[in-house]
Amino acid sequence: MTGDSSAIDSTRPSIARVYDYLLGGKDNYAVDREIGDVFKRDLPGSVAIAFANRAALTRAVTEIVTTTGVRQFIDLGSGLPTADNVHQVAQRRVPDARVVYVDTDPQVLVHGRALLEENDRTRVVPVDVRDPEGIRNHPDTRELIDFDRPVAVMFSAILHHVNDDEDPAGIVRYWRDRVPSGSCFFVSHFRSGNNPETAEAEKVLQATFGRGRWRTDAEIEALLDGLDILAPGIVPAPLWRSEAAGTPWKGGQRELTVWERLIAAGMARKP
Repeated sequence: MTGDSSAIDSTRPSIARVYDYLLGGKDNYAVDREIGDVFKRDLPGSVAIAFANRAALTRAVTEIVTTTGVRQFIDLGSGLPTADNVHQVAQRRVPDARVVYVDTDPQVLVHGRALLEENDRTRVVPVDVRDPEGIRNHPDTRELIDFDRPVAVMFSAILHHVNDDEDPAGIVRYWRDRVPSGSCFFVSHFRSGNNPETAEAEKVLQATFGRGRWRTDAEIEALLDGLDILAPGIVPAPLWRSEAAGTPWKGGQRELTVWERLIAAGMARKP
């Protein structure tokens, strides 16, 4: 594994560290908090996006390990560790579940080293999500993942950081074509709302990181072309399998806020 703490640049914001700050973590710097505070201060309520996304990911992992035979995960653009990481959620129910985290953020890689010391069924692969061939052929991936058996490929809040000219659909298609029948695909993605909040949030991310693409439900669904999208389809993340968590949206007890509607989630299966 490559990358070390000396490569961490505390003068430039990091997508992973901004997410960490919005989720209440401590692995961030002033430059990250400055960006995060734009959302907290100027776009009140927008932090709900990060929490809704994380909760949907947790429900997806739980569903996969409790209702399918899939026991291996590739978490693309995994970000910094939080209270419930994919391996923790999966291994609480299936101790032999295996997880490969994929990220290039230097601070994520530092945490990855610590993770490897305590868990021999996880690996952290320092390859860009836009290089799926490099991820699949990395020695750590090859060591842990058996591509003759179904795999869960997790695109949690990562494809909206891939611009159209970088072919996000092609990234998904690569994995679709190289995993066996019965494999699962989870995606969560910033959802175009055609409203001022969407436009402002997209503007902040593009100005900060030079990338970021909100997509419509139809565009998100198209990323999963060739896969069977499972019920309830592509929906706002808080509503995705919300009955599994007993959320307050069960039974329509209240309307989602505009921010809660700006992150979509869905899961698909390779037939």
